[in-house]
Amino acid sequence: MELDDRALVARQLGREPRAFRRVAVRCPFGRPAVTEQAPFDEDGKPFPTQFYVTCRHLVAAISRLEAEGGVERWTRAASADARLARSLRDADAEQRGIRPELDAGIGGATRGGSLKCLHAHAAFALARPGYELGDRILAEVPALWPDSCCTH
Repeated sequence: MELDDRALVARQLGREPRAFRRVAVRCPFGRPAVTEQAPFDEDGKPFPTQFYVTCRHLVAAISRLEAEGGVERWTRAASADARLARSLRDADAEQRGIRPELDAGIGGATRGGSLKCLHAHAAFALARPGYELGDRILAEVPALWPDSCCTH
């Protein structure tokens, strides 16, 4: 029996997804890689992260970047490099435009400062191509996709 997308995402996460709207990006094996979330969860609580990485391989790879100080490093890079700063500002504005229900940028950011979560920036870059900062973060992942499907 073929599982539906919500069931596949639940399997990937090890729990039911909150505020699940749809699969936004699929891996090369056709499985969910990035989901789009509704602005409010089933209980009516704000869900600030619109795009969410669900592919186990990609989640683990980005987690390793974060564990190696990636949030701080990319936060500094986005502050120091005018091109990356503009990319972040533009992407946050795009996020607010496509999801006006919540006045928040990528990953729920409400003001400048720390990027908070590289997963949110990677997910945005995959779901909304052209986000340079997110693309550069993804370029640090040794292999964007595994050799075989990680969702069985």
